[in-house]
Amino acid sequence: MKKTVVFLVMLFSITISFAQVKTEWQEIFNRISDEVAKNSKAYTSLQTETQTIGHRLTGSPNGAKAEAFAFDLLKSYGFQPEYQTFEAESWSRGTIEVTINNVKYKAVTLAHSPVKADLTGELVDMGNGLEDDYKANPDAAKGKIVFAALGILPGSKKDLHNLHRSEKTALAIKYGASGIILFNGAPGAILLTGTASVTGKLISIPAVCIGNDDGMKLKEQLKTAAATAHITMTNFSGMVKARNVIATIKGKTLPNEKVIIGGHLDSWDLATGAIDNGIGSFSVMDMARTFKALNLQPERTVVFILFMGEEEGLLGSKAFVEKAMKDGSLINVRYMLNFDMTNNPKGYSSGTDEDSTLIKSIGLMAQQTDTSFKNTFHSGLGLHSDHQPFMLEGVPTGGASGSLSKAIIDCYHADCDVFDKVKKDEIENTVRFGSMLLYGLADAPTLNATHMNDDVLKEKLLKSNLKEALQIEGEWRWKD
Repeated sequence: MKKTVVFLVMLFSITISFAQVKTEWQEIFNRISDEVAKNSKAYTSLQTETQTIGHRLTGSPNGAKAEAFAFDLLKSYGFQPEYQTFEAESWSRGTIEVTINNVKYKAVTLAHSPVKADLTGELVDMGNGLEDDYKANPDAAKGKIVFAALGILPGSKKDLHNLHRSEKTALAIKYGASGIILFNGAPGAILLTGTASVTGKLISIPAVCIGNDDGMKLKEQLKTAAATAHITMTNFSGMVKARNVIATIKGKTLPNEKVIIGGHLDSWDLATGAIDNGIGSFSVMDMARTFKALNLQPERTVVFILFMGEEEGLLGSKAFVEKAMKDGSLINVRYMLNFDMTNNPKGYSSGTDEDSTLIKSIGLMAQQTDTSFKNTFHSGLGLHSDHQPFMLEGVPTGGASGSLSKAIIDCYHADCDVFDKVKKDEIENTVRFGSMLLYGLADAPTLNATHMNDDVLKEKLLKSNLKEALQIEGEWRWKD
């Protein structure tokens, strides 16, 4: 009986304590909302960067200028930012020409294609470019140039799980193809770039993308007649130095525990990368500004990181995680929040459910400041952004769940990803609601999510249907 009374007293004390914390948070969240509404620099800073620098390709002069721009911006907000320099194999495009049956097609090279290629070969239609398309005829692609959809074709069987362009390229290589032509899912002649490599290193075959209109017409032609493609290209590949940009606010009572919030600063070179990932990285910088302006110091240390090299293989986040594993500091990372193309959030997300009650409570208070926030919650794991290296080492991950219009999504990695796609009120909502999530996790009395061991991580990856993609990437370390 005595033990029961003691337990109830402790439980009551914890409940009262957390209630007091939540009262304090509501006042802080209201201040965050007011500060961002009055003084946010996210929109104007991104506008200045896109107009004065342009794209932010890793390893390029523009990339170095963008790193310095972020560093100086954080310094102007009162931080003493740091560079984390890393060396990696970078890639940039040179020339490209694609002709099919002697007709020239508008095309763009997919990153990490060979530095030089001059290839002529028969086209073979491999549908969606998924493993099942090859298994139907395992020898069909040998010595030929694969032609496949970048997305999932209309009329495909339901519940197909699409693969990343790099994974589709890896399958083409696996089944002996000499090249691959993917056609974009966005309507018209929009061309998509991005890496075709699952490792971030050069691939053995040329990979290109053509527009949707050209692709659908070619698909119809291939039903009745053969086609021969000629691909010539030149590219650059070599070791470059790039820099993650890091700013830190030391925790009040738990300085060794860290909550990281990051977004990739780099972009592809066809446009200015305003959406991918200007809206994410410049929101993260404005969250840092907001914390400084309000003199916010949560219990745990908060680390703001602008990663370079995400587009070319998560290079900056991999370098950060590798260093943190070597010096033993990764174990101190309680959460990694990733903002990649995050826009106008209506809810929050987490890789696990352990802190769902806490996160929903944070969301409820965010909703109190602005009813446009719907406090939705999504749990699950995903790939292909800077949270991935953290996640694969068991670190809890999360972020905010927003939306972008189809017209903007169609400009993903394309020459139409420019500043006029950015909406001022929406990027400011990202800053407001992202800051609230960050503060709540960093200041919470307890966090239930802990680093996942390999068994737990494997189970969660399987549940999220990520085994096939990780196997193709060579990142699946479990033996069945």
